[in-house]
Amino acid sequence: MTQQPLIAITELSKVYNTGDDEVVALDCISLNVYKGEIYGVIGMSGAGKSTLIRCINRLDKPTSGCILYRGRDIITMEKKELQRLRRKVSMIFQQFNLLMQRTVAENVRYPLEIVGIKRAEANQRVEELLGIVGLEDKANAYPAQLSGGQRQRVAIARALASDPEVLLSDEATSALDPMTTQSILSLLKDINRRLGITIILITHEMAVIRQICDRVTILDGGEIAEEGTVDEVFMHTKSEAGRRLFGAAPQTPDDEPSGPAIRLVFDGSSVDRPIIAGIVKELGIMINILSADMKQIGGKTYGQMLIRSPQSEESKRALQVYLDGEKIPYKEVNIK
Repeated sequence: MTQQPLIAITELSKVYNTGDDEVVALDCISLNVYKGEIYGVIGMSGAGKSTLIRCINRLDKPTSGCILYRGRDIITMEKKELQRLRRKVSMIFQQFNLLMQRTVAENVRYPLEIVGIKRAEANQRVEELLGIVGLEDKANAYPAQLSGGQRQRVAIARALASDPEVLLSDEATSALDPMTTQSILSLLKDINRRLGITIILITHEMAVIRQICDRVTILDGGEIAEEGTVDEVFMHTKSEAGRRLFGAAPQTPDDEPSGPAIRLVFDGSSVDRPIIAGIVKELGIMINILSADMKQIGGKTYGQMLIRSPQSEESKRALQVYLDGEKIPYKEVNIK
């Protein structure tokens, strides 16, 4: 039985009227998001990423198309049904959007107050949520007393207060330093695994997609340039936008070395295996690494490495046999 998408977007378009001109922010976007996955949407500034995520929860109303959540079209929902949707499809923002005059606990409790949850029950839920995001000791602090990463954790706890099925993340780490970004991404991944919450993550940072996403769509000029699993898009980039963001292998002749070489491709299957050290130790061949572009995706190593081709045919043949045995894809590069 084929799995049905939790969110199905079909031919979605959004056009903004600016006086005499029209700006096409989204142009016939179609994609599916499945329950339990972390789905990434990446693109440069102006690609339409934030417009897409705002259309999903109707902060922006699409011009045309269809967005189905569990079979119901979000675009045609009336006010009360839309309010129920936003409790199930929650959102975290780049700038946190916290209430500065309320404590951490009061910020997290706020969505529960709106829907009339009794205070004792709400307080118990707040305590549980602060435990999930690691801020148990900050319940009585105010946002101004917190770091950027801590504020984003409060925003995540608040987004989880309504027990959502989907979490929309709009550039939630772009205002944070690299170390804090890593901690927030780890938290999101933990929430996805532990609570089973589906996450749609908007970003312009390739490292964010590589670290936690299962599948990815690349937006370019309001259109889908490429879509697939992170592995597929990273290793077999087809679009120009994808090559700018994701490409692992050299894209132009200028990137090639200036002599006979062998290109090794690491496709994720060779994780934690000391390939180069093995060549040196087992074959006695000294390896000259010309260039390398290696990245970690989901704890696996992807990318390519260029090594100088051994001078003797015997050493070259021994190297090829070794790489075949280790199942490392390779290609001889002949440079004029």
